[in-house]
Amino acid sequence: MKLTGNTIFITGGASGIGRALAEALHQRGNKVIIAGRRRGHLDAVIAANPGMEAIELDITDPASIERVAKQLIAQHPALNVLINNAGIMQIDEVGGKIDDALLTATIDTNVLGPIRMTSALIEHLKTKQGAVVAYTSSVLAFVPLAVSGIYSSTKAALHSYVLSQRFMLRNSGVRVLEIAPPWVRTELLNSQEAEQAMPLDQFIAETMEVLGTDVDEVLVEGAKPFRANVGPNEHGFVNGFNEQALALFGAA
Repeated sequence: MKLTGNTIFITGGASGIGRALAEALHQRGNKVIIAGRRRGHLDAVIAANPGMEAIELDITDPASIERVAKQLIAQHPALNVLINNAGIMQIDEVGGKIDDALLTATIDTNVLGPIRMTSALIEHLKTKQGAVVAYTSSVLAFVPLAVSGIYSSTKAALHSYVLSQRFMLRNSGVRVLEIAPPWVRTELLNSQEAEQAMPLDQFIAETMEVLGTDVDEVLVEGAKPFRANVGPNEHGFVNGFNEQALALFGAA
């Protein structure tokens, strides 16, 4: 995607990867609007980045998503990039009784939220030049972390959804990207000081370099061995499968 001159909306933009992406894109001359639930965190980010804007959003609430989408389109009609970054991760116990609140919150935030957010904005984005929908998934979409099995499964679901949406929007002018980070030093699982995790600034530098190319999947070097786990030619197989399905079912 082009890295300058966009109007970009980033969910989960008040901390971690979302904030770092927002700041990197802001520094490159884009109009950036971030969203999150915590007003104080949002205010801190925009105070540190004059010209950036923020809007409160509960990504688990369909009414909040619809309200924010309408506000964005009205106040920022040039909006052409959506980055679905909001997500939560907790340790769980898939070998035993699952905590239902953890299960529901993780699926609502990591899967239903980005699907609903994109749905609310997609018809607007179809009218814009250089339109992009991006999703922050994880290398755990390809190699699950068993002690966080719910989180890993939500990222696998998101990856599957991305493949379908990219296919269905192939002639629309809207590009669908997937950013799949490895373990990065962020607030997720209190990983800020984890030596094995990738430093956030290094991750952002590598990600921005790849994001500026024409790839559909944004992978830093440390993510590539995990991505290769699914085997070769996944996109070719998925696209061929869907071309056959269109012929069978007569869909456009």
